[in-house]
Amino acid sequence: MNTTRTVWKKTIVVALALLFAADLALVYQVWQSSRQGAETLTAQRDRLKMQAKLLKADVARGESIRQDLSGEGREYDNFYHNAFLATDNGYSTIEDDLGSIAAKANLRSSGISFKQKELKGRDVTEIDISDTVEGDYPAIIQFINGLEHSKNFYLLSNLRLQSASTPGGGIRLQLDLQTYFRT
Repeated sequence: MNTTRTVWKKTIVVALALLFAADLALVYQVWQSSRQGAETLTAQRDRLKMQAKLLKADVARGESIRQDLSGEGREYDNFYHNAFLATDNGYSTIEDDLGSIAAKANLRSSGISFKQKELKGRDVTEIDISDTVEGDYPAIIQFINGLEHSKNFYLLSNLRLQSASTPGGGIRLQLDLQTYFRT
């Protein structure tokens, strides 16, 4: 009986030793994974700090753009109110302005025609203007320069030069302009 008891004791001691060795292996494994987890967490924290720093820089840049756009909005309003004529007196102002520019350049005007287009949702009306002037080349250049320096807003979209049919010769300039009226 002693021998069976001794065998049982030895078996229990071996089983306990194996169990203790397995516990040591598990402790080592947990320790290694916690060490790697700390390094991983540190790296992840550093990445998140960098990302937060970049996002803060983006927000700051967005705020500066917003502040700059408020100045752009004022410039837009000033341009809209100063460069675009009101509809009620716009046609007569354009006729007077183009006639004055032609007179200063010593050109003869054959008349101005207008065509109106509504631009929905934009608070403006597009006005197509056609005019024909006759004179010599320096006067034509002076007329175009006058258009560029006019206080009124004109877009020159088309120029056609021809020989004038008048006895003194010269040049006939047919031009198409656009402007806009506030509505």
